[in-house]
Amino acid sequence: MKSSMINTIKSLPPLPKTVVDMQRVCNDPNSSISDLVKTVEGDPMIVANLLKAANSPLYSLRREIISVAQAVSLFGMSMTRSIGLGNSVRKLLNVDMEPYGISSDRFAELSSMQGVLAHRWYLQIDRHKADKLFLAAFLQETGKIVIASDIIEEDLATNFKSDIDTAIDISRVERSYVEATTAEVTAAIFTHWNFDREFVQMIEYSDAPEKAPEEIRELSTVLHIIKSVIPINAPLSERSITQGLKKAEVAGLNAAALQKSINEMVEKLA
Repeated sequence: MKSSMINTIKSLPPLPKTVVDMQRVCNDPNSSISDLVKTVEGDPMIVANLLKAANSPLYSLRREIISVAQAVSLFGMSMTRSIGLGNSVRKLLNVDMEPYGISSDRFAELSSMQGVLAHRWYLQIDRHKADKLFLAAFLQETGKIVIASDIIEEDLATNFKSDIDTAIDISRVERSYVEATTAEVTAAIFTHWNFDREFVQMIEYSDAPEKAPEEIRELSTVLHIIKSVIPINAPLSERSITQGLKKAEVAGLNAAALQKSINEMVEKLA
């Protein structure tokens, strides 16, 4: 990883207090939905983003959501934390995704799509793993923000964007420009913020899950497949879906459940 990016990560400010409090509440087995509602209600930006997500077709919560209590009750504590954390992180890192050829809003949408697809797929398999995967999939592309910033700083946005547009393996393009991939940069960011080791490693090994420690190999493989199905340059394209399903089959994962989840997502976004 380039020294300039390492320095950028080292200089990142702490996470906002509301996000830290949300983490604390969600990690406390004695906490309740009402505790999380009280925490979220103190941050107007998180409230706005949570309600926006709750009323988007992606989550399809079936009725208009107008209060934090409704949203938190329907999402649950894990998904609420993920949505609040994701939006706060993007705000903190000052998103400019021009080198990747998308807007900051589209980047947020794609992150949500990755989180939702991972969660829906694994709800059919293992609820506990599904909750872990939602947070990791929702945040696994965070490193692209730092990469984009460095690309802009080096005045390489035009060439980088051209290479990304046609890339089948985005991580190779990233490494050729900044000596690191999104997975590696994201892992470094969340290590800086003292996230637990399992979460960091799930993302860190998502480019090469076969090298992951055995206890997290399945989760890293799922993250790899999710970003294959929803890559930033061709999300849910026929090629991307075919590639992702093939990888699921090769890995011995439930490809039929993944196909079902993809079909549901495509239908909702149509």
